[in-house]
Amino acid sequence: MTQTALITGTSTGFGRLAAERFQAEGWNVVATMRRPEHENELGQLERVRVARLDTADGASIHAALDLAKREFGGVDVLVNNAGVGAHGPFENYTDAEGRAIYETNVFGTLNVCRAVLPLMRERRRGRVINLTSIAGLVGGPGTVFYSGSKFAVEGFSESLAMEYAAWGIRIHTIAPGGFDTQFADSANDAWDRGEGEYGGYARVLGAYMEQVIADMKMAGGKKADPADVADLIYRCATQDMPIHNVVGPDAEALAHQMTQMPRQAFLDEMLSRLPGLGR
Repeated sequence: MTQTALITGTSTGFGRLAAERFQAEGWNVVATMRRPEHENELGQLERVRVARLDTADGASIHAALDLAKREFGGVDVLVNNAGVGAHGPFENYTDAEGRAIYETNVFGTLNVCRAVLPLMRERRRGRVINLTSIAGLVGGPGTVFYSGSKFAVEGFSESLAMEYAAWGIRIHTIAPGGFDTQFADSANDAWDRGEGEYGGYARVLGAYMEQVIADMKMAGGKKADPADVADLIYRCATQDMPIHNVVGPDAEALAHQMTQMPRQAFLDEMLSRLPGLGR
């Protein structure tokens, strides 16, 4: 029987690549996004249905699930890819901006899980794959809200994996490193806000982190391929994989480095590389 994947955030980037990968492998796909009226290609593919889904809108989540049940009989795999980025120092974000990041990355993902998991539980099978980030494994300057939200997804996914194992449901996380996708273009960037000493240091730190990220993307001497993320998503959907997974040469190198020393020693090494106020 043909299986069905419901994927959030398929307008660009990893979500779109995942939708195309599942379709190419013969799966049914419900490709969801906030503005499906702008999508002209995915819906033309065989066995693909495009639907509106805003993770903050429960009605849209259930409408997409109803479509999956009506067209394909249900959902075998849920890929929670929708999310927002945020880069900039803590004090440059308002309380409302910080809460909005958590609403999308944490509670939005939980909203979709809350709707889909009971259906999987009834069928005694299913897989949920939550996209996080290497920033969900280690905090860095300028990622207070983004890193915090992704740490939260890593944590609650681990708890869900324990809770739902009895029903034959597997939960996985995928933490990508630096990839060239449109995700960064839509991030809430706050490096250039603020005045005085704090604002000046924020700009110095922002320039430093921009170079760090550029170097990360070229780790191993070649640009990371976003298709590798789609490949790992598909493997988590079809193979016996760990709960937590990383992808990308930079993320894999960083994750390995973290296992080679006590966590504080690893963090001290990171701290030693940061620019000081006098630079």
